[in-house]
Amino acid sequence: MITKIALTGLASAASVVSPLLTGSGGRAPVPLEWGTAPVTVAALPRVTYVAHRGGAREVPENSMSGLMAAYHRGTAQVLDVDTRVLRDGTPVAFHDPTLNRTTYLGGEVRALNAREWRGVRLRPKASLPGSWRSERPPTVAEVLDRLGGRIVLMLEAKDPQGLDRLAGLIRDRGLTRSVFVNSNDPEVARRAHRLGLLSQVWRSARQLRTDRPERWRSYVDLLDVDVKARDADLVRAARSGIPRVWAHTVLTPGQRDRALALGCDGIITDAPGRLARHPVRAVPVSAARGR
Repeated sequence: MITKIALTGLASAASVVSPLLTGSGGRAPVPLEWGTAPVTVAALPRVTYVAHRGGAREVPENSMSGLMAAYHRGTAQVLDVDTRVLRDGTPVAFHDPTLNRTTYLGGEVRALNAREWRGVRLRPKASLPGSWRSERPPTVAEVLDRLGGRIVLMLEAKDPQGLDRLAGLIRDRGLTRSVFVNSNDPEVARRAHRLGLLSQVWRSARQLRTDRPERWRSYVDLLDVDVKARDADLVRAARSGIPRVWAHTVLTPGQRDRALALGCDGIITDAPGRLARHPVRAVPVSAARGR
């Protein structure tokens, strides 16, 4: 059941709809950036930066306005978006299983259908820099239509039962080489691979202690490792044979420089703008391992 949270000015906030979500309701036109084909993972630089949840310390997480701001700022080459599934199977851009933390409502995301989702409004954190309006969290289809092919996307399948629907949205738009599908479960990554998607698996520092990621290299395109993991575990991940190994969630230049020194080739961060202001400092591997 959805429970309203009493907040001053809720009615006026709820009436605000981001202009980024308005339009004819049909599929967006092919972006001019595509030329004859969408941007794919082949275009990623040697060291890749990912805006985690759009850059959650700089923009409202998983919001269309935040994703568009991160895209236009150009401090990340990949945008990360969490996905959940509504009661009717509609995939939406949202992190938590409940609405409480980031919206003006309470209750479970999966209790809503697509029509009811249109009444949800995000509650931007007061700590964010700049001024942000309340807006409806987008559906995954809207994210793909607005940004797919313009920039590489990373979609985390928080509800793996929606993977087939997610795969259909990606395939229908010709984005199978432009979107990573992420999960903490290697078996979900295997399923994504079998569906013809770019598969990604993330692992915590604790999981990495006993993981043998080389066992996944036949079906995992991207290994997403905890920057707090032990040096030996990051080195083993980097040498696993998986094509890309990116570290999450990086908040400081020092964390970034250590991850790169230990062999990671991508940085997943809540603050891509902050990291962009600090050039990479070469850290000898011996020094990195001493941290």
